[in-house]
Amino acid sequence: MDTLQILRNLCIILIFAKFFALLARKIHAPEVAGEIVAGLLIGPSLLNLVEASDFISGMAEIGVILLMFSAGLETDLDQLKKSGLKATLIAAFGVIVPLILGTILYGCFYGFGAWGSDAFLHAVFIGTILTATSVSITVQALRELGKIQTEVGITITSAAVIDDVFGILVLTAVLSMKDPSANIGMVALKTVLFFVIGIALGIVILKLMKMLDAKYPHTRRIPIIGMCLAFAYSYVADRYFGVADITGAYIAGIVLSSLKDSSYIERKMDINSYMIFGPIFFASIGLQTNLRTLDPRILVFSLCFVAVGMIAKVVGCGLCAKVEGYSGSDSLKIGVGMMTRGEVALIVAQRGLKAGMMESNFFTCVILLIIISSIVTPIILKHLYIKDAQVKPAKA
Repeated sequence: MDTLQILRNLCIILIFAKFFALLARKIHAPEVAGEIVAGLLIGPSLLNLVEASDFISGMAEIGVILLMFSAGLETDLDQLKKSGLKATLIAAFGVIVPLILGTILYGCFYGFGAWGSDAFLHAVFIGTILTATSVSITVQALRELGKIQTEVGITITSAAVIDDVFGILVLTAVLSMKDPSANIGMVALKTVLFFVIGIALGIVILKLMKMLDAKYPHTRRIPIIGMCLAFAYSYVADRYFGVADITGAYIAGIVLSSLKDSSYIERKMDINSYMIFGPIFFASIGLQTNLRTLDPRILVFSLCFVAVGMIAKVVGCGLCAKVEGYSGSDSLKIGVGMMTRGEVALIVAQRGLKAGMMESNFFTCVILLIIISSIVTPIILKHLYIKDAQVKPAKA
């Protein structure tokens, strides 16, 4: 692809992505949904104005890394400590139940296959996609309801963060199963080693960054070094430990999350993501999806995928919360609050496509799940809180 073609494609992608993102915001839908729709529109599904290329894939890869780095920067370590074991268990069941039900769903439609076969790995990967919860969408919904600082709100937010960590670990383990010669025990050991070395090294880096931040506060060199750290962690994680590069970026973000200028770094990363890399990543999802090849079987599977994905979170997280002592009403709120899917689900799906563990037409399932869960979750949460407020005075 020549330079002029690249410039043309970038222009089309950014214009369409931003227009539909703004349109999505106007109708109170996630902007990411608009950017995905833009990719569908300009891709092979409809207008076929832009074709997926190695250049776009490379730009999208950078977008993924920056997104996960920002997610790590947003992580509130104090909040995680405060919620403690309860949120961790809720997150664990919020991963286990969707993983199992998603695997069963795929197997019912397309067969399970023998252990380690492509069919079996595809089934497990579909379950893996369902493990992720969108932290950003969940937090925004709770903030709009004025419930972000309540016990339930803190539990949902903390569990959603931990859920994503578990989801990324599951993704790394599942991707390693693609290689028949891979030793799962060795993979687990290398994963643990990466986290131990990454965190230990991160403590040293954090101390150095704090010294640098104190001497040069709010200067551009701080976010530049932070971004370099994200790229370095991503490279080392994938190249030397066999861990997904997005995991490395996420850990790099967590390392710097307690830095005084972490919010400053995050704002600078958001500029890069908002201006170019984010729209290209989300639009590239649409570019890799061809709705013209969507057959009735995939459509039925997509509807079942959405239903199972949402119900599995309510069942897994809600029941665990109930066992932990939350009331029935609060347990339901926690389960519903964990239903939303967003960037991480897309990242997981994109990783599966790249690794050959998922066909591109299954992106339709993920896109539908993100759009429907992002719209339905705030509505149901609002209804539950209104209903709860009406019931309490009646008891008094």
